[in-house]
This record gives sequence, C-alpha cells and structure tokens, in this order.
Amino acid sequence: MLAYICTGLIQEIKLHDNINLCIQREDLVHPVIQGNKYRKLKYNIAFAKANNYKSLLTFGGAYSNHIAATAIAGSIEGLETIGIIRGEELGENLEKTLAQNHTLATAVSCGMQLEFVSRSVYKRKEEKAFTSELLLKYPETYILPEGGTNALAIEGCKEILDTKGPRFDYVCCPVGTGGTISGIIESSKEYQKVLGFPALKGDFLQDEIKKWTAKTNWKLIKDYHFGGYAKVNTELIEFINAFNYSYTVPLDPVYTGKMMYGVLDLVEKGYFPPNSRILAIHTGGLQGIRGMNQKLLQKGLPIIKDKE
Repeated sequence: MLAYICTGLIQEIKLHDNINLCIQREDLVHPVIQGNKYRKLKYNIAFAKANNYKSLLTFGGAYSNHIAATAIAGSIEGLETIGIIRGEELGENLEKTLAQNHTLATAVSCGMQLEFVSRSVYKRKEEKAFTSELLLKYPETYILPEGGTNALAIEGCKEILDTKGPRFDYVCCPVGTGGTISGIIESSKEYQKVLGFPALKGDFLQDEIKKWTAKTNWKLIKDYHFGGYAKVNTELIEFINAFNYSYTVPLDPVYTGKMMYGVLDLVEKGYFPPNSRILAIHTGGLQGIRGMNQKLLQKGLPIIKDKE
C-alpha cells in the first residue's frame, strides 16, 4: 500500500472578520502523487498487489493527472503500467509528443506503456467487449477507470476529511468525475454542507455522484467552469498568480484554481452566512501546470508563475 508522507495540512486564509476559510493541502500528502489521485490509488493498488496482478491499465487524455499518478504509483509499487490515451494522432510522432507534453513524458519516464487510440475507440472504454479485448492483450492487468473513480477509490477519498478535526460548516472541493466529492460527502457530518465546483460543463455529474452516496447534504456550484474542462482565460490565470503570491498556495488551472475563484467570489457575494467556517480541499493536480503553460505561451497569454 502506498505509504503516507503526511496528512493534509490545514492552512488558514485571512478574509473578512466574519468568515473563516481554511485550505486542506491534499497536494502535500505525498511528494509526487498528489491529493485525490493518491487517495484514489491507495486501496486500488493494495487490492492489485494482494491479488497478484502484474500491471495496472487505465485511460486518460494527453494531460491527465490520473495517467501521470498511475504511472508514478506503479513505478513505486513495482507494478507495470499501461495507459490508453485518447487521440491516435499523438502516437504518430511519439518523440515530438513527449517533448511537448510533460504529463505523458512523466508517464513514460516511469515505465508506462502508452497506447494511443482514436476518439471513437476511446468512447468504448467502459464496454465489456472492449475491456475483454484489453485483458487478452494485457493479461494479469488490473483495470482502473478513467479518472480512477471506483468503489475502492471512494474508500480512499472518505479519508480526506478528518472527522475528529476542526468543525467546518462548509466543505468545498473541485469536481471531475465525481469520486472525490462522493467520498467527502460520505464522511461528512449531517450539519455540514458539501459544495462541489465542477471543472466540466453538463448535468451528468449529479447522477454520477448519486451512484456513490445516498446523502443529500451537497450541492454542485456550476458557475465557475470557465467554459469547460481545461478551459482557461487571462482572468483565471491572473487570479491563480495573485492567490499564490498572497498566500503561498499554488493552484492548478483545471480544478483547484476554478474552485478557489468560485469560493472567494461567493464570499464576496454574501453566499455564506456570517461566522461560517469553510474548508476548501486542495486536490493537487499541480503537475499539469507545465503543460498548460506551454499552451498559454502558444496563445500569447499570461502563464502560471512560481511564487517569486
């Protein structure tokens, strides 16, 4: 089982006198496998090793945090890894792709075997016939879903909230596939409201979360996706840089940056009652900054800076 380096550090952010905001630094729970990706892989890897699987196979796009985390975790735990990557054109000149893509380069450096497939083939990733084909090609492999969300991942994400720690009225977290927030909802107290900030457009997440939890003390705040998954603009980048400068907390542009922008905007708009205690979960994802900066430079936009 992946070993803990430290638990999520709680860092207070000074705001208005009548609002208490803290950030749980899940990006610090492991030196290389950050945040919710660590939590999702923890029990899955324990299961794979206990059942003598030789490899992990999973799915993702070219900038997937999950792909990078799985490759790193497999390398640490002595498991081979295979990544089914969306976009067959990326495999036409692998050397060029790796030179331009830090995420995939990291995966390959950790020994991950990449298989690039067309978008039509990638859509079959949850079909039993397709997974059967993959198991024939890669025997003794343990298959993880895109994003890593399954029952064992939910168990790992339940451990994010310290139920014996400080009392918080609201718990906020970014939402991708819905696994992380589902685990948080499951371990939340009745008096707490869990707010999810989706990085994607669309209403499908509501049903996805309901697959994993029967609790109703949660809500999705859908106004801060900035156009959809991995979509950013100058306003968001400037916010991320200013936030890091002020509080020494790096944010990623896909998940945590959008969540924190949303939380602070809601505070300014009076969404939270006076004297509310808010906990925002920093789910990591910082490895994706380098790839995003390459895209921003190509577009002539500001980049995400390290704190000077």
